[in-house]
Amino acid sequence: MIKVHHLNNSRSQRVLWLLEELALPYEVVRYQRDPKTMLAPPELRAIHPLGKSPLVELDGQVLAESAAIIETLCERYDRGHALSPPPQPLDGEERRRYRYWMHYAEGSAMPPLLLSLVFSRIKSAPMPFFVKPVARGIADKAMSSFVGPQLALHLGYIESELGKHEWFAGERFTAADIQMSFPVEAAAARAGAGRPRMQAFVERIHARPAYQRALEKGGPYSLLG
Repeated sequence: MIKVHHLNNSRSQRVLWLLEELALPYEVVRYQRDPKTMLAPPELRAIHPLGKSPLVELDGQVLAESAAIIETLCERYDRGHALSPPPQPLDGEERRRYRYWMHYAEGSAMPPLLLSLVFSRIKSAPMPFFVKPVARGIADKAMSSFVGPQLALHLGYIESELGKHEWFAGERFTAADIQMSFPVEAAAARAGAGRPRMQAFVERIHARPAYQRALEKGGPYSLLG
């Protein structure tokens, strides 16, 4: 039995969704974020030293990192390549795009989104009144000079790429769309105004029955924080 260590409002929702798309049986072990810090509970460190989610137990081994988990599960269980490119051709366009978006999601898309969230929380965090102007000034400067432009660059790029194909790897839905769902949903919730292709992508994935079943298994899911 596949066991998913699932943290609320986290990347592990993608793993549940993938397992539903593959129609695989699995067990969910739920964890809740600290309501003040929004960090994962220390219990996850008993499963993996970094204490992050998702974590998947499979055949006595612990798998970590979303892309590695998704690729491992597809290699093992997606024998008909319904969600992944077929082995041939090795240099095919779908395979190239699939691999690119699988790693772009966390390597390039998420850093500016996370920095935007961090600096927005700095501005609203409780602190002595005489420190607030300094902290807000630093946050505003970082957002205007680096984070904001980087975020706009990446969101514009994603919007443009979704104009080339309906799905990230090409004309059919693949696990690359599952991997990209987290940054696109986060971006659409926080900075998606004026990007209709991203909004349409979110609507398409939300309409998938497997996505809806994963929500039932994983519990409430919000990326608005």
